Amino acid sequence: MFQGTSLVTLDAKGRLALPVRARAEVAERGGTVVVTRHPDGCLVLYPLEAWAPRREKLLALPWSARGFVRFVLGSALEVTPDAAGRILIPADLRGLAGLGRECALVGLGEHLELWDRAQLRAAEEAALAQGVDAADFTF
Repeated sequence: MFQGTSLVTLDAKGRLALPVRARAEVAERGGTVVVTRHPDGCLVLYPLEAWAPRREKLLALPWSARGFVRFVLGSALEVTPDAAGRILIPADLRGLAGLGRECALVGLGEHLELWDRAQLRAAEEAALAQGVDAADFTF
């Protein structure tokens, strides 16, 4: 399971060095990752086995959802970490997600989100300002 946030940087070629804990989880789950866009403005990274059922659900959506399907499935790419545990985030996806050099990789259970650090802070502030309905959750 992916959890926690790692502050990461993309190198000049757009490669992301997966943190050790994420690298181990990806390796345990087959080694291939699907990278695609998320409507919140980040990229999501799913191990291939976790992505497959989501892909099927996307393909089963009605014609009226074709814009959403195009947004998500049309951006999906399979990538495999190299020997150093790096994955290439293609330039087009980096541009569409507004990713700069300094990013944050956020573990959310079955997947990871890759955010530009400034965009993540802004999204978190906006979400918290709206209030959180977490009545069934306590620390």
